[in-house]
Amino acid sequence: MNEQNQEQSTIKDLAGQNFKAGYNCAESVVRTFRDYYKLDISDEALKMSSGFGGGLGHAGCMCGALSGATMVLGMLQGRTNKEQSREPIYGSAQEFHGIFTGEFGAACCRVLNPHEFGSQEQRRTCLKLTGTTAALLLKYLDGKQVVTSK
Repeated sequence: MNEQNQEQSTIKDLAGQNFKAGYNCAESVVRTFRDYYKLDISDEALKMSSGFGGGLGHAGCMCGALSGATMVLGMLQGRTNKEQSREPIYGSAQEFHGIFTGEFGAACCRVLNPHEFGSQEQRRTCLKLTGTTAALLLKYLDGKQVVTSK
């Protein structure tokens, strides 16, 4: 296994461990990348990802793992003032959305995971989505050289 595949496997496992530990899909992705890249995201700031699980609080809209990935992209490319361009983050968010939907066929939580919330099938599907999303994001970040060091 080459180094990139090994890193993708590691990040997939870390995201899965976070999900199994009780974090939702969005929290798991954000927490995984915070820890993996040692990003300056406090535990207090991680709370912002909590409402995105279940496609926005079980509304079944955009997948929480995709929302979490977008939050990570925002942390890495977002702007801190209105004079900065939105284009880097908008471009990356749109591009990653395309990668995600290309992999899974949809971005909507209720389409990706039609199982009853809390069921074994639902948890198993979310675990797969969360881990795979983390691996896809790592591959994307590496390919775009968005993060220069760990």
